[in-house]
Amino acid sequence: MRISDHRYNRDRLRFDLAVRMLHHGARARTIRTWTGLSKDRQRKLFQVYLLQLPQPPERRMRSKLPHHASCFLRSSTLGFEATTLASLFSILGLICTEKAAEPPATWLNPLLRGEAFCQAYEIYRVLYPTARLSFEHSLFLLESLARKDGVKLNTCGQCQRLYLSDAVRIEQSGCGCGEQRLPLPRRRRTLIRPPLHEERSL
Repeated sequence: MRISDHRYNRDRLRFDLAVRMLHHGARARTIRTWTGLSKDRQRKLFQVYLLQLPQPPERRMRSKLPHHASCFLRSSTLGFEATTLASLFSILGLICTEKAAEPPATWLNPLLRGEAFCQAYEIYRVLYPTARLSFEHSLFLLESLARKDGVKLNTCGQCQRLYLSDAVRIEQSGCGCGEQRLPLPRRRRTLIRPPLHEERSL
């Protein structure tokens, strides 16, 4: 009974994780890598559980993923969202930081790691309703941080916050928070223009 119970719980976790990833628009290859379910099993789960929902699932990503993780630092807005998502990965024990050099215990079980990743992505979507990073882009960010390929997560020595930076960047003691100033809006001159009928008369 213990072996069957363990197998039942493992299969239930696999199906739950697959449905969760299908709802976020994950690719079939990604779901198979994390759960081991074939495309036919995924198609049946999609038809049974997701087509009946009032809110349709996200569309699957059809375009190619970027080749280098430096694309997450392409703009300040995208870099801020990627930093938030990377911080959630660190909080949930998905990646190593400077304070935790050893891999977390979550890495030993791919199903638990997949659930933690989905939880981080769902929190990220709540914080950013118009998020720019899809499920597959978020997974690519997680894999890049785990391999320290292209980007890395640092801890600022001044404000102690986590920030995302280029992996080949020289180590710094801070994220630059001490050098930033409060941007004040510039005062523009108000041009008093005559009404439209007066301009025509001129």
